[in-house]
Amino acid sequence: MELDAFMELAGPPIGAAIAAYGDSVLTQAQDAAATATVGLGTRILQRVWNRRDQRQREDLETNVLEAAEEGAGADAQGALRQAVRRTLHQDPELLAELAALLARAQPAPVSIVVSGQGAVVNTGSNSGTMSSRTVVHRDGTR
Repeated sequence: MELDAFMELAGPPIGAAIAAYGDSVLTQAQDAAATATVGLGTRILQRVWNRRDQRQREDLETNVLEAAEEGAGADAQGALRQAVRRTLHQDPELLAELAALLARAQPAPVSIVVSGQGAVVNTGSNSGTMSSRTVVHRDGTR
């Protein structure tokens, strides 16, 4: 897997791990109740951290702390992704190892067909209202 493709796929699990564990993500024991995405992000960050020297680990810890403090802040998340990217660029073997983790974690595609007035589908999670709108034209067509 190419580094850019890996980073595109790894970003959400890494962000989920930061959101769940904050700056303790690098040393957090695997939580049995953690979701697959959080667990995957945690494993990615821990393996990257284990391949770094002491100074690089301190830098990564700083990136993780800043990302945890800013939550979904794009700048801190970007800095963390860059730190992961640098490690993987220098360690193609680790990239291949982590790419295999991602490949196993990808869910199978789902095909869902909905029909009928007001039909709505959500294949993920929703924390707000879902609605649909039907436009009825003067001639009665929808």
